[in-house]
Amino acid sequence: MNLSNKVLAVNDDLPIRTDKAVHSGKVRSVYWLTEQDSARLIQQKGYDVPVDTPLAIMVISDRISAFDCIWQGEGGLNGVPGKGAALNAISNHWFKLFKEKGLADSHILDVPHPFVWIVQKAQPVMVEAIARQYITGSMWRAYSSGEREFCGIRLPEGLEKDQKLPEILITPSTKGVLTGLEGVPEADDVNVSRADLERHLEGFNFRNLSDIDLYEKLLKEGFAVISDALDAQDQIFIDTKFEFGYVKNANGQEKLIYMDEVGTPDSSRIWDGPAHRDGKIIEKSKEGFRQWLLNHFPDPDILLNKERMPERFALAADNKLPQSVMMDISNTYVGIAEKVIGKKLTISEDPKQEIIDILRNEYQLITD
Repeated sequence: MNLSNKVLAVNDDLPIRTDKAVHSGKVRSVYWLTEQDSARLIQQKGYDVPVDTPLAIMVISDRISAFDCIWQGEGGLNGVPGKGAALNAISNHWFKLFKEKGLADSHILDVPHPFVWIVQKAQPVMVEAIARQYITGSMWRAYSSGEREFCGIRLPEGLEKDQKLPEILITPSTKGVLTGLEGVPEADDVNVSRADLERHLEGFNFRNLSDIDLYEKLLKEGFAVISDALDAQDQIFIDTKFEFGYVKNANGQEKLIYMDEVGTPDSSRIWDGPAHRDGKIIEKSKEGFRQWLLNHFPDPDILLNKERMPERFALAADNKLPQSVMMDISNTYVGIAEKVIGKKLTISEDPKQEIIDILRNEYQLITD
């Protein structure tokens, strides 16, 4: 079978029964099930949620995004082989480990296929929960230009690029554009402080002040679980983004959970341990691809300057990347996934048809 056939680049056209518009993000598409199908599955599968909980089918793709653009390869390779399965497998592993260690649940109720999650509707906390163990990336760029305060945290003088920080730092930013919050700019991905969260508790969708403590606790504990596990594989967990939300169990009790994805090459920086000991940085995450793009194009400012977005979109649309680059990305994602899960990753031969067959035969969710 042609390599491109193994790639699921378009994931918002599946014949899944829904009475709402399909939401298609950069990587995942969400199909909200009908009330009848949600109630039926809750009863048939015994999901620990109230009987009237809205459920969704979340289908990952193999698309690769960077700098807010989708990138494609030569020869019809419109995604990265194995990328979607790797992201889901990694998140599934960490979510399961978090639950086993008594941290918190996730929004995932079922995993019918390596590309598919059945999730319950959550009320998201409007915070990108970011934790950092090393100073690199955007934090280093700001620090090197003279900034010393990040999200209300004062950093000491004399830090060097890629240095390990004295402690894990929590540097949250806004999830989406939040309006009417004094002192918080109305823009996506704006850094905020703990004081901002406390002052605008409802605006960030926290239920009470103690849940700010809880989200920080879950963020640090989750970070430590992943960091320790990667350390055992001689990989270094540099920084990551978590997301949180509220759901109810079958008894109607509300709880704060992990949601979206965790500890993946898309949401984290991971460095190779042996290379780091030799004074080199080898990225085992999407950051390596981002750096390749910056080095490949003669005017990297297009990728960094948000005032040049039309040029950036045109750059991505007009440049099909070498297949060797797409396969290098594949090797990074599949390689780190296999380290995390401790076994070979299953790569689908025809993911789209497999998804349709499983959702038809085992869940009765396909429209004919």
